[in-house]
Amino acid sequence: MRINHSQMYDGHPVRQPGLLDGQDVRRTSRRQLCRLSLGAAMFLLTNTATANNEPFRPEAGEFPPLEKAHSYRGELLFVDHANRRGSIRIQTEGKFRFISPSPFAMLPYGIVRYHGAPADLRDIPLGTMLHVRAFLPPDPKISAVPVLPTNNRTKKAGNAGTGSAPAENHVLLLEDEPSYCQREGKVWKLKEVEVSNNQGMIIASRGPREGGGGDASEEKMTFDAATRIWRGREFLEIQDLIAEGTWPDNGTRSLDGQSVLLGITWKPTPGGVFTRFHISDIWLDDAAIQRAARNQTETHKSFIRSRWMPGWVDAVEYGKFGSAKVKATLFGGMDESLYADLKKGSRALLAQSENTLKHWAGGTAGTAQLASKGPILDVTKTEGEIPLGSSGIQIHFQTDLITEGIRPGRVIRVRPAVWPDLHVPREEYLKDSSDTHEDRFPTPDIFPIYGR
Repeated sequence: MRINHSQMYDGHPVRQPGLLDGQDVRRTSRRQLCRLSLGAAMFLLTNTATANNEPFRPEAGEFPPLEKAHSYRGELLFVDHANRRGSIRIQTEGKFRFISPSPFAMLPYGIVRYHGAPADLRDIPLGTMLHVRAFLPPDPKISAVPVLPTNNRTKKAGNAGTGSAPAENHVLLLEDEPSYCQREGKVWKLKEVEVSNNQGMIIASRGPREGGGGDASEEKMTFDAATRIWRGREFLEIQDLIAEGTWPDNGTRSLDGQSVLLGITWKPTPGGVFTRFHISDIWLDDAAIQRAARNQTETHKSFIRSRWMPGWVDAVEYGKFGSAKVKATLFGGMDESLYADLKKGSRALLAQSENTLKHWAGGTAGTAQLASKGPILDVTKTEGEIPLGSSGIQIHFQTDLITEGIRPGRVIRVRPAVWPDLHVPREEYLKDSSDTHEDRFPTPDIFPIYGR
């Protein structure tokens, strides 16, 4: 059995070797992997800083170049899913438990990945270690999280170390460990396990699928009886591996560099160890991670069908008596089947939204009642390299009643008429013009300063 890590970049399959046998895998699963248009620059990123070390601020209405994103890794501590923001404890050279939570906000076109599949912030458990690609806030005046000095990542904060609160807190890509490894072509290679009373330590290193080396030296991580182990269609526990003789009941055993994918969290560790991470999940083979990705993909597809596809307006051609033709680019990161539902000649609904992707409603009226309705005149796909955040898909939409919020540069939501007409919960929409400025642009005052 082998792990299949074929992926789609810019709509083209990338052939990659399997984890366990090194054979060439050519089958690409469209339903597991979203349209991540990463390009060659993605593979040049490291876990520390960008090649261009100058702070970069994205411009409104443009997808920023990924190579200028600041990169860091940290533990998810808090999520405000309705406003697409939260806090992360960022890993530095300092002592991990001393590091204060650092607020972040997703860019409207920002992508979340969990278990190698599209996700929403609400899908990721607190405590999960995440990899982040982020920028300065495009417009500091309406930032939903605190705005920090542009050089903040160079400042040292006592025992927390340097870089624990970067000003680059508007996120383009947020992904858990297996998603990061799949995208980067890496695996965790297990060297040795030490077991005592269904818990213990694993020595492992993250590296390329074939050959030695990698971006990390050997690392010692904990596991316990709650660690989940996935093999094919099986869900195993530590005691199952012990019972079959794969792991020792007590003591140490070599694992000979076994290639796996890991889910990683953080837990307080006894013995004066300040930074040691914990294994929440181990995926032993291809079938196991594919099942996890399929499940997460279906979860996200259901979510998007109820919240509508996000994008922004490129151009509006106004006609008479409220009619208009609208060109809009759909954001990236969704499953292929969702984009396929937006077809030339089909009908759709198009509604204004906010940078948080919140809906607009009016009184008791839902988004669908206030949306512009009409046919899709055409669907086009951008040729060549597509920036991360964009799907590269532009829809041409006609309506006989254009609404105020559908203007060039504004964020919108689109629903194919074949999707169900569902109403989102109160915290996910703006009611009417009586909503305050803070409702539209949530105040960052909910985030503690922690002495900074």
